[in-house]
Amino acid sequence: MKFRHREHAMRPLETSDWDKFIRPGSRVFIGSNAACPNALIKHFLKHATEIIDIEMVHILTMGEGQWTLPEYKDRIRVNALFLDPNSRVAVNNGLADYTPCFLSEIPGLFLEGILPLDVALIQVTPPDDNGYCSFGVSVDVVSAACRSAHTVIAQVNPKMPRTLGQSFIHVSAIDAYLEIDEAIPVINNGAMDEVTLKIGQYVASLIEDGATLQMGIGKIPDAVLANLTNHRDLGVHTEMFSDGILPLLKSGVINNSKKIIHPGKTVTSFCMGSRKLYDFVHNNPHVEFQPSEYVNKPFVIAKNKKVVAINSAIEVDLTGQVVSDSVGHRFYSGIGGQVDFIRGAAMSEGGRPIIALPSTTKGGQVSKIVPFLAEGAGVVTSRGDVHYVVTEYGVATLRGRSIRERALELIQIAHPKFRDSLLEQVRQYTGLPAYHKSASVILKEFGPVEIKMIKLKDGKEYVLRPLKSSDDRRLQDFFYSHTKETLWQRYRNIPKLMTRENAHNLVNIDQSKDLALCIVQRQGPREVIYAVGRYYLDLKSNSVQVGFVVNEEKRGLGMASIMMTTMIDIAKKRGVKEMIGMVLANNLVMIRVFEKYGFTQHTTLDPSEVEMKLSLN
Repeated sequence: MKFRHREHAMRPLETSDWDKFIRPGSRVFIGSNAACPNALIKHFLKHATEIIDIEMVHILTMGEGQWTLPEYKDRIRVNALFLDPNSRVAVNNGLADYTPCFLSEIPGLFLEGILPLDVALIQVTPPDDNGYCSFGVSVDVVSAACRSAHTVIAQVNPKMPRTLGQSFIHVSAIDAYLEIDEAIPVINNGAMDEVTLKIGQYVASLIEDGATLQMGIGKIPDAVLANLTNHRDLGVHTEMFSDGILPLLKSGVINNSKKIIHPGKTVTSFCMGSRKLYDFVHNNPHVEFQPSEYVNKPFVIAKNKKVVAINSAIEVDLTGQVVSDSVGHRFYSGIGGQVDFIRGAAMSEGGRPIIALPSTTKGGQVSKIVPFLAEGAGVVTSRGDVHYVVTEYGVATLRGRSIRERALELIQIAHPKFRDSLLEQVRQYTGLPAYHKSASVILKEFGPVEIKMIKLKDGKEYVLRPLKSSDDRRLQDFFYSHTKETLWQRYRNIPKLMTRENAHNLVNIDQSKDLALCIVQRQGPREVIYAVGRYYLDLKSNSVQVGFVVNEEKRGLGMASIMMTTMIDIAKKRGVKEMIGMVLANNLVMIRVFEKYGFTQHTTLDPSEVEMKLSLN
């Protein structure tokens, strides 16, 4: 095959060319991800006669990674800017190097001469009639590598999808090529487990209509996407995506209509997945592949509104520090684009940066929410950057929270069997007040996840969930928002104080016996309580005392009815015999709420009160 375009002819690679292009001491870039030119590299390793002191630079690559094998350790030194399974083994065995850096800044390392490149080995499509080859499924840092390298050698692969956007290289920029017909590597994430599905539901609850998404590859992103089928007008601006995005694109849930930049377009820098995914992006004008220095730049990310960045972690400590690239002293992956998108989402109007991870590892034997980071572990995302952390046990909201409050939030989403020990360790190094006791237990009657998204008469979305130990300050705010009339109706007097200790005692209850619910509204990373409902169980009579209060500004929206139906449902599931509520006789609105659900009035010794009863038999 001969590719000709005006003055320049990109010539076929001859076996003898390797020793001309790659000399002793050369720094060689290798193409990324599913577009790694594995066949071209094998040809080099087989035919080059002077492989001496070569440095191979790359981010994640898919394939055999033959150049990382111990047999090349004295001739090739790998410098991985992001680890894959092959380079991970080499790095941790001391046979290769790992250079931590933000993905958005890797192109600058090449272009500014910090890591000057002699040769770039890449994989592209055949050229079109105008002489342009597409980088295919990986534009990322490959584009910058080709612009900075002295020599560019391409594996031309007819099976490479032709992607659109800033994804082209002209034949005049390629010095030599080798045509090799080779299947693009595919990835199958497999079936999602119960833990992943729960994480997906919690993360999806943080995503609003019109949001712009960044997600990675794996079960957690796919679980989130699977829970977005009822959303509307979502957009995508992400460093990469996989198959999970396809159903939402085809159904129109993702239409990119609300994006400020590249409206109507899904923007990415690379993709990895199935053959179906590669067929989808081939010549698809609705998907734009852009270089990493653009896609991952926080100020670019922040131009869109409601950016939701979803990233994972190896462990998170109780102050909110996130470890993502190492397991103790052993390096695992890399910084990648996590910090780029966490910061970009934080700067976006209405943006939500999220760290999502299972609560445990090693078959449930090790907690991923930890009091202290493992020795040697490195922080990728600082405690100051983290807004939300999500596990299968819920959402921890960290922005603007004190160290003590962060610890309590994170303990609430740790696995229950680790919560007591985490609390004790927090007590040792933060001076946690003595009144802080064990975290409340899981409310099983709520179902797989302990939240219910509700939309009320004002058209706004709220969250119904159990009160938890970290809600003490929120409950204080709720208490101090009440009018004197509300306090009198609820407490039969006008209390002036709600200390943090009293608030903690009210939110830190045994939810397997008693019940405490709240309705909150998310205002950015802040949650505001607008209604609280609770009951206390009398074991002797198997009856419960019921009470609830709604913020004055939110009355008439249906909060009391939602509280009542939920408490009745949970009481029935627990086999409670009777529900009892004490109401002031002049509180006609509350009496009507009780009567609406079958409660009957009964007189008391105090004429100012009535007793409302509901038999659950």
